[in-house]
Amino acid sequence: MTATPAAPGSASGPEPAPDGAARVGEPAEPALGGAARVGEPAEPVLGGAARVGKPAAGRSPRVADPVSPPVAGPGEPAPGGVPGRQRARPGEESPVPEATAAAVVPPAAARPARGPLPAWAALSVVAAVGVASAAQGAANGELGVRLGEPTLAAVVNNAGGTLLVVLGLVVLPSMRTGIAALRRARLPWWSYLGGLGGAAIVVLGAYVVPALGVAVFTIAQVAGGSLGGLAVDRGGLAPVGRLPLTAPRITGGLLGVAAVALAQLGQPVGDLALGLVLLAVAGGLGVALQSALNGRVSAASSSAAGVAVNFAVSTPAVLLVAALAGALTGPTQPWPSAWYLYTGGLLGVCIVAGLVVGVRSAGVLRTGLALVAGQLGGALLLDALLPGGPGARPAVLAGAVLTLLAVVVAGREGQRR
Repeated sequence: MTATPAAPGSASGPEPAPDGAARVGEPAEPALGGAARVGEPAEPVLGGAARVGKPAAGRSPRVADPVSPPVAGPGEPAPGGVPGRQRARPGEESPVPEATAAAVVPPAAARPARGPLPAWAALSVVAAVGVASAAQGAANGELGVRLGEPTLAAVVNNAGGTLLVVLGLVVLPSMRTGIAALRRARLPWWSYLGGLGGAAIVVLGAYVVPALGVAVFTIAQVAGGSLGGLAVDRGGLAPVGRLPLTAPRITGGLLGVAAVALAQLGQPVGDLALGLVLLAVAGGLGVALQSALNGRVSAASSSAAGVAVNFAVSTPAVLLVAALAGALTGPTQPWPSAWYLYTGGLLGVCIVAGLVVGVRSAGVLRTGLALVAGQLGGALLLDALLPGGPGARPAVLAGAVLTLLAVVVAGREGQRR
């Protein structure tokens, strides 16, 4: 059809454009390259429609061509070389132009949590903090002797660790975000009680070691820790899930006890009262539960948050016991000036953090055995390096090696069930 010419501004029929396209607002003529799209002028182009963004001669650029190519998916190169750019299909709204998958960065809260370390790396960390545990025990023991009140040394230890946790809340974003994640995790209330196990072993050590001696107390504690590790792993309390009771795991636990007994040969033995021995075994069970529960908390938040929760629970418990024992009235001796006697809190933070790392990767039993191996190695170093020390003892070295063997044996056939 042909439109009737009219003067500009006239209400009569529209005037054809030089290229044959109808004016805006009037049905468009069919074009030779395909039908006109609704709401835009037809473009008679021989051999096909003009490309997007490339107007034909004498025309305004068109929004889309009648025959659209396949829509590019996220991150895929679309026609024209722009990654992720999409074109509108007929009857659909056009997506946001220039949106690319590379430009979309998920917020920090939506990023996946960092997974646990490989078992060998995590156990290496635990063995290293085992050396720190030996140094902590030596520092706290000497501080208690100089103050004349062992429980007060435990208070100093936990108070120092709590101060470091408060500092961590100020400077470590991972600790703050981990605490916030715990509010959303909705863990059972008992999951937060791991710090009570640490408080128990500190208090028990202050009162039981003088009666039993270091050797018997250490053997009983490790026996309780091995038994607790087997039970806790079997029950699935640790983040690694349920670990079966296999012959290698039981053998590893027994080797750990034998290793500690070997390392304590020649040490003084106190009164072998059954009740005190059972208390030391209970202390080892408490440490196993502490490791498992702190591991659950850290798996739901962050390792830093797990450390913070541990000290938030253990410090009030230690203060309560010290108050009941009358230790908060002050020491019977002047406070010593040696700075290293007050490093127990710093070392304690490192120990709890290392245990959290180990439990998330290797379970409670192997983590406890690796800690004992590090403790024996640290004791060997302290005996050899400290002035007035007894020197390196072959029994301690043999015990450390045997404990490392126990870690390897307990790791065989340790799949989840």
